[in-house]
Amino acid sequence: MADVSGSWLGTYWQQGEPTRFEVVFIQSGNSLTGSILDDSYLGEARLSGEVIGRSISFSKSYLMTSPDAVKYVGTVSEDEDYMQGNWSIGSWDYGNWEAHRSGDALKAVTQTGASENIPVATGF
Repeated sequence: MADVSGSWLGTYWQQGEPTRFEVVFIQSGNSLTGSILDDSYLGEARLSGEVIGRSISFSKSYLMTSPDAVKYVGTVSEDEDYMQGNWSIGSWDYGNWEAHRSGDALKAVTQTGASENIPVATGF
């Protein structure tokens, strides 16, 4: 079973437009919980789901902006540093998503932003 615990940076596409997000997965056995912060007006969401083998599925529910749960399904890479799949809201809206473990990439983005005096969100 894949271990996805920790911080990830990702993108989902809705009607061809990308939205970046940060997610923190907390994994206990097959069960997932955590938080997602979208880089849009939608803001923060809570998630729950599961990991079976290298398959991941979870639903996210926004805290303040949208009553509709978003369902994500995907596959985790063998090295457990990348995942990708599809998301859907009912049958009327859907798209692709992907995420990478944040680790060094997040540190590099933070350092670049600091050197350019650009505010960078670094966590929850």
